[in-house]
Order: sequence, then structure tokens, then C-alpha cells
Amino acid sequence: MQDTLTLALVQADLLWENPEANRDALSKKIVALFSENQKTDMIVLPEMFTTGFSMKAKSLAEDEDGKTLNWMQEIAKKYQTSITGSFIVKDGEDYFNRLFFVFPDQSFKTYDKRHAFTLAGEDKVYKKGTKRLFVHCKGWKICPLICYDLRFPVWARNTNDYDVLLFVANWPERRISAWDALLRARAIENMCYAVGVNRVGKDENGIVYTGHSSVYDVLGERLFFSEKEETTVVTLEKNHITKLRKKLGFLNDRDSFVIED
Repeated sequence: MQDTLTLALVQADLLWENPEANRDALSKKIVALFSENQKTDMIVLPEMFTTGFSMKAKSLAEDEDGKTLNWMQEIAKKYQTSITGSFIVKDGEDYFNRLFFVFPDQSFKTYDKRHAFTLAGEDKVYKKGTKRLFVHCKGWKICPLICYDLRFPVWARNTNDYDVLLFVANWPERRISAWDALLRARAIENMCYAVGVNRVGKDENGIVYTGHSSVYDVLGERLFFSEKEETTVVTLEKNHITKLRKKLGFLNDRDSFVIED
């Protein structure tokens, strides 16, 4: 188990519905990151990092073992780091906004976005997920979720003693104050690090994104914040979690109930 966990947060301006161009652009950012002798346990990319937040699933979806997963696996192997983010996947007859968490040995786990963003018609295109995912990275337990999931605290609730709650997103500027408030709240109520990686730029629907990728600690103190296109490495400390959970014990008083689909 590592006492620290380093995350490379990639806040990118995504090219609209152009997977190849986005993979190329992100590859350059990752090469630049490691050329500076940075070391990171995990690279975190935004939601739908190959396309932007598109509803054109039929023309943009990949098979699970398509080019983007292969690209993630190559990066994980080359740099001996984990990498995560979501993209559009066709599985059987259904389409998913699916997050992949790829490990250095190229194995991977997946999470399908639970809460489809009905305001944009996401629920009419993508099938919602039914299970949460917990991954272990360097002795840390991580719960990755996607964008709109942030608004639903029951789904994010820490009943499994995870250390990091991780959100990848395409969260627009017009509601960015909600992103800031909710991400901080998830950290406080779950006594965990809350990490949010958003995009920047403007998509072809005219929607503006101003980032606000952030990291909050157990007490809701903001450790990192950005509004520009950049890749930043942040370090989390396990002792911060264990010490405050032991001292304050808030999670011991949580209610017990079952989520029914």
C-alpha cells in the first residue's frame, strides 16, 4: 500500500466528434507530461474524451475492444500507469457512456453512467448502468463516477470505505457553481478525497465549458482548481483520510438502507 497517490488530471479542450484527433491531441499531452520526468499513478481524462458530449452514438460508438481502449492500454503499458475516462461504446444492441479504468498490465474494469442527463436527451440514446465500480490502485480504493452522477448523493454514498470519489465530466459553464458546490459536498459527506476532471472550450452545440477541475479533501478544503487547458499532477495522502476518519468518526453514524433499481 502506498501512503500517497499521484493523479495526472487532464483538463482538455475536446475536438467535436473526432475520436482520432482527440486521441492524437491527448497523446501529445501525455508525452509532454512524462517528458518532464513526472511520475503518476493514474491519468484522468474527461467524460466522452474522444468526442465531446455527443448524442450521435450510432455513428461514433466503438466496440469495447476498439481503437480507444487499445490506445488506453498502450499508454498504460508504456508509462506503467493507470488511465481512466469515458467514451461511447456499443455493447450488443445498446449504447453506453462507459468509463474504462485501465491498469498498467492492460487489464481493465468498466463503469456505465448511472444517471443519464435527460435535459440533453442522453436517456433516449444511452442505456443507464446498474452497478457501481470500485477499483484498487496502489492500495487505494477508488469509486469512479460520471458527470451527472454528481447530483445524486445516494449513488455516491460511501458505504464501501473507498478513499477517492472520482468524477469525469463535461459540465457546462452555465451550471458550474453547482459543480463546485456538489463536488465539495461529496468530499465532506463521504469523508474522502473528491476529484473532478472537467473539460474546457466550446462544443458545436455552442455550449461553453470552463473546467473547474478540482480536488477536495476530507474536510472540504480545496487542494487544486483550474479554469484553463492544462495537465496537472496532484498528490493525495492516505494519512489525511485515516487520521480524520479515526478522530471524527462521522461515517460510523451513517444510515443503513438499500438502493432499489
